[in-house]
Amino acid sequence: MNKWFLVASGCALATATFLLTACRPEAGGGGSGKSENKSIEVVAFKGGFGIDFYESSAKLFTDETGKKVSVSGDPRVWEKLKPRFIEGNVPDLMFPGWGFDHWTAASEGQLEPLDSYLDQPDPSGKPWRENFDSAALKLGQIEGKQMVLPYYVPVMGWWYDEALFKKNGWIPPKTSDDLLALGEKMIAAGVSPLTYQGQYPDYMIVGFLLPWIHSAGGPEDLNSCFSLEPGAWSSPSVVRSVEFIALLRDRGFFQKEALALNHTESQMQFIQGKAAMIPCGTWLVSEMQKSIPEGANYRFFLPPVFPDGAGDPSAVAIKIEPWMVPARAKNKEGAIEFFRFMTQPEQAKKFVREKGTLTAVVGSEPDDMPSFLKEASQAVRGSNQVWANRIKDLYHEFYKFLEQNMTELLAGRRTPQEFVRLAEAEAEKVRKDPEIRKYKL
Repeated sequence: MNKWFLVASGCALATATFLLTACRPEAGGGGSGKSENKSIEVVAFKGGFGIDFYESSAKLFTDETGKKVSVSGDPRVWEKLKPRFIEGNVPDLMFPGWGFDHWTAASEGQLEPLDSYLDQPDPSGKPWRENFDSAALKLGQIEGKQMVLPYYVPVMGWWYDEALFKKNGWIPPKTSDDLLALGEKMIAAGVSPLTYQGQYPDYMIVGFLLPWIHSAGGPEDLNSCFSLEPGAWSSPSVVRSVEFIALLRDRGFFQKEALALNHTESQMQFIQGKAAMIPCGTWLVSEMQKSIPEGANYRFFLPPVFPDGAGDPSAVAIKIEPWMVPARAKNKEGAIEFFRFMTQPEQAKKFVREKGTLTAVVGSEPDDMPSFLKEASQAVRGSNQVWANRIKDLYHEFYKFLEQNMTELLAGRRTPQEFVRLAEAEAEKVRKDPEIRKYKL
């Protein structure tokens, strides 16, 4: 995965207050002190992959080292962590999930800088940082400092049911023209071409809007949007992408019920064959495992591109799920020691086998990798441009507006022209707000 990434360079951190200033710690310096035999508390987001892998890793780690590790998790773990930060009673290691603003936490001094730990040798004697894909590591850096660490790396794209496509003689669309032609055939066969996770517009932004901005205008236009540069959100590439989404809407390509569905409900519609395709990350199969019929084979492919677009057709979107060490943790060395254990290639291979997603650990793709993951792996390895949705982390309030704007567009309550005008106007508000620090990508 050592490809071109969209990574913040020399950017300032957001100023929104994450926690009470009174509990802000002094800046920590990783890599000092000993873990001795103190217990290690790990708190993790209990999402589609659960926390059972972290629990089993903790048991193995304890068996090998004699050091006790406690693992707990919750689907909304970030809500339980915030009062603990205020009280100063933080865990040693945490994966707080998508509801935790880790960049603001870093700016508040609540996270431990991790570069000195990464420079320490792993059990093989090489610097620990070499166990990670270097590009994935960069997504955890702000102003040159490593503040969070990646573990699993979801790849974003579209999915289809191999049996359904084979039965109807359908081929996954590679271009927007292919999609328009195929969609008409699907509608004629009584199948909605696409469903989506309507209650969570982020899926549609990453599944539709951003890939098509990249396809239309290339990485430069996408970076301009992420940086909220003047005119970026009213550029021709944005206009074209939004107009294409509206075209799919108007032609009935989207399942009518989709806007009211949450992620698992829409994914169930896909599994039941009521929709032929769905945008989702590589957690799809793991998240829906209990509902998937025996013998079903779901395949990953990249969103169709504009055939005359400026972007590289091989471009693929990924994200990292960040792990971090609180600056006030009681056992930082133990936290790092346990996470280092999880990033040993054999442990990471187990995660790929059990959970069906890629990791940021070099050498973690096993020979017996799940079949549904192979296309995603090949897409990343074969891509010239790997990118990540940076605006979600950098400009939270603008992104919330963008999600609302997307919902209104898909509902037919907003025209493409209104979408673009309002998005650019909202970006201008952010640019003019002196209380919001700005990022240049």
